[in-house]
Amino acid sequence: MSGGGITTTDSNKTALAVMMVLLLTMALGVFSNALYSPEKAAKPGYNLPEGSAKTATAAAPKEPPLPALMAKAEVKKGETDAHVCQACHNFEKGAGPKVGPPLYGVVGRPKGSIAGFQYSDGMKAKGGDWTYADLNTFLTKPSTYVSGTKMTYPGEPDPQKRADIIDYLHTLSDSPLPLPKEAAAAPAPAAPAKK
Repeated sequence: MSGGGITTTDSNKTALAVMMVLLLTMALGVFSNALYSPEKAAKPGYNLPEGSAKTATAAAPKEPPLPALMAKAEVKKGETDAHVCQACHNFEKGAGPKVGPPLYGVVGRPKGSIAGFQYSDGMKAKGGDWTYADLNTFLTKPSTYVSGTKMTYPGEPDPQKRADIIDYLHTLSDSPLPLPKEAAAAPAPAAPAKK
């Protein structure tokens, strides 16, 4: 055939060239995968540097002791911060349970002791009275302090806010318990006597 049309031979050559390019591309991919293959892990996951768990624990800031926080606590701030609690708890003397037990007189009261309130099994098993330390731990994250708690409040991460709330709660009593005191600083060791 003459006259400028594409012949069968030309289309075969084009198809052959395209196939060669594809084969070379595939061969190059196989070669590069063999050359740069990643290491197979013995077990799934990522290798972490040694001591990373210790570092993470050490990186978490240590909270001041509760007596130091309570010394700086402000009842009015605590009352304001406790407004969120009023959705589920009564604060007035003689008021009964709502979704949660009443909080009047909670400091020093036996845990799980309000008659007629259906406490979780975890709270019933807790035992003891509500101390300042117990309230602080509970308010940090209730689900950690009492397994299976019915309380949906996620907790207060700010230690000073918790201290303010506890300071307010301690005023809700006919005879409030004394606030915790900081332990007296240990006396400095005596200097050795000169001879």
